[in-house]
Amino acid sequence: MLLNNFFFLFIIGAIIGSFLNVCIYRLPKNLDIVSKRSFCPRCKKNIKWFDNIPLISSLILKLKCRFCKKKISIQYFSVELLSALFLSTALSFTSNFLDLILISLIFYIFIVIFVIDIKYYIIPDSLNFSLILIGILKNFLPATSLNLNQDMFQSLIGGAAGYLLIWIIIFLYKKIKNVEAMGLGDAKLLSGLGFIFGLKSIFIILFTASILGLLYSIPKLLKGKSSLKTAIPFGPFLIIGTVIYYFYLSL
Repeated sequence: MLLNNFFFLFIIGAIIGSFLNVCIYRLPKNLDIVSKRSFCPRCKKNIKWFDNIPLISSLILKLKCRFCKKKISIQYFSVELLSALFLSTALSFTSNFLDLILISLIFYIFIVIFVIDIKYYIIPDSLNFSLILIGILKNFLPATSLNLNQDMFQSLIGGAAGYLLIWIIIFLYKKIKNVEAMGLGDAKLLSGLGFIFGLKSIFIILFTASILGLLYSIPKLLKGKSSLKTAIPFGPFLIIGTVIYYFYLSL
């Protein structure tokens, strides 16, 4: 029974991952994510259904378009695999179906934000506002086994403080250095995290993300591959910091 659940959720997760790839490609370009058929990002030709089977088609075609033979990013396969592995193992740390839906929604939004911010240095408002909405609505749900804050006051304070913290950093850095330290997308993301995890989480998440950002940047600075003015996407570090925070609470 457990094995059957694993394979069933793995398949569903891979299908969801395929949709996440659509969101990653189309949201930054303001393209429709529902009605328009999948197409090759290189030659723009519509992809046949048998070339659009999650994971399997990528392996058969060796990550190449059937038409133009151009390489397709490993991102597509990786997102589908990560999505499938997450959903197939999520039952091990969730106790009911509602918890599974809630943690999956959050995790899948994290994946889309993570990849979009790395590729385009932006975080679409639709994703941040989705996290904020989840952070509010979860307070009206039955008590969950997940490590999420379910106190409305803590959610509101956490959301407001998350946005304000990043906004202050942006404002001060602009005044002192006349450089944009971060974008408001990062502020909205930390706000969404504050709504979900509460006030105490945002300081830990922001501190962890900052340390991770430094560890990423210092080797590049030492090698002369970047400077203090080189932009780096901060959203992925906030997400990694959140995942670390979540599992820290589980210990």
